[in-house]
Amino acid sequence: MSAPHTHTGSGDRIPVVRDLVGIGFGPANLALAIAVAEHNARRSADEAVLAAFVERQEAFCWHSGMLLDGATMQVSFLKDLVTLRNPASPYSFLQYLQEHGRLPDFINQKTFFPTRVEFHDYFRWCAEDFAAQVSYGAEATRVAAARDLPGADPDALEVVEVHHRPAGAPPSDAAEAAPLYAHNLVLGTGLLPRLPEGVSRGEHIWHTSELLHRTRSLTGLTHRRFVVVGAGQSAAEAAEHLHRAFPEAEVCAVFARYGYSPADDSPFANRIFDPAAVDDFYAAPDEVKQKLLGYHANTNYSVVDGDLITQLYRTVYQEKVSGTERLRILNTSEVADVREEAGGARATVRSLIDGTAAELHCDAVVYATGYGSPDPRDLLGDLVDECLTDGRGRLRIGRDHRVVTTPRLRAGIYLQGAGTEHTHGLTSSLLSTLAVRSGEICDSLLLSGAERAVRTGRDRLAAAAAGAAPHPSGIRS
Repeated sequence: MSAPHTHTGSGDRIPVVRDLVGIGFGPANLALAIAVAEHNARRSADEAVLAAFVERQEAFCWHSGMLLDGATMQVSFLKDLVTLRNPASPYSFLQYLQEHGRLPDFINQKTFFPTRVEFHDYFRWCAEDFAAQVSYGAEATRVAAARDLPGADPDALEVVEVHHRPAGAPPSDAAEAAPLYAHNLVLGTGLLPRLPEGVSRGEHIWHTSELLHRTRSLTGLTHRRFVVVGAGQSAAEAAEHLHRAFPEAEVCAVFARYGYSPADDSPFANRIFDPAAVDDFYAAPDEVKQKLLGYHANTNYSVVDGDLITQLYRTVYQEKVSGTERLRILNTSEVADVREEAGGARATVRSLIDGTAAELHCDAVVYATGYGSPDPRDLLGDLVDECLTDGRGRLRIGRDHRVVTTPRLRAGIYLQGAGTEHTHGLTSSLLSTLAVRSGEICDSLLLSGAERAVRTGRDRLAAAAAGAAPHPSGIRS
């Protein structure tokens, strides 16, 4: 579908214009890369979709700071990168198990939920096949319309350019790599760790996203206390891990609720994560969308797996029996203040019931306060003016996950997950519908490519009739 390197008559090189460039290469864009590869395997070379990706991490990695020993997935292994779209795909979790000689062993466990460590290894196994398409250690800095390509029409923006530089490099023109050009942009940058207002990360103030990376440096030292803030799955897992990994330390779990709330993973409630539920949600009026998000928030937000709740409660009880209470549940409380101090941190914990406060001197305060969606418009520069919004200032997103734009912007901008919950529902930032969504985006890319080919052919016929030379690479419609 895309033109290779071409030359104009003057000898100037025209850069590759790919069918898509993806920013971010986590599970979402990995699933898309697989969908594209499976399409290409069924087509001739000139019908292949040409893709490239930019990823700021040095290698494929997914929530590496929370790959805790024994922690399991909250979704079935059948909701892998491909199965709901193509059960016969060679990139399924079952194929991964077969190649690693563990399929019978996994079956004998009688579980749908592999460990997070194993599922991460499955992701890496899939990602290995796409290393040549990914610029690892590269940070996208901005996106712009490609106005300087030979034959480009300023009134029909068909190509975008993605500027990037080595991750962590200071902003400078010298650090910028040659931009990537594409007919379509797919933003799959994931979510950003979120801390309460006024709290900043420090040597002893962490977010759970960095838990394992931080605790590795503590091995071999004597520890007093850890404070874990939050009532969701990550908070409960962090409290359990710290309690187990540091047997001499006290672990204080601080949250406003009376107790951890169990996740609703019952069969009927789980249908909110079915691919068909995305259609229902997208078609619903705004007031119904808000009700659905409220009704089913307890399937995903600030809730904990029931077995883990039971395990933590038993630990608390057994420690009361033994007289050594290391796991302390400070419920109906909040961290009113936190600050670094020599060799650790000091957290002021205040009761929401009577207002009394206690200062806890600890090795670290760990915030399990979730993630937020980055605004995709931050990367889009002047292209933001071509993107349409709804009555609340949010980007309008088509059912095919493409941002609705003015007719002038013909290049496609697609959002993978972050920033689409208001249009596509609870699964937007989760793994549940990755396989199906990647197929939907791939189909949309192919449709837009076919339309572009028709327009380009029409222009060439018109140019030939007028005696003019056609555009050298078909980048203009």
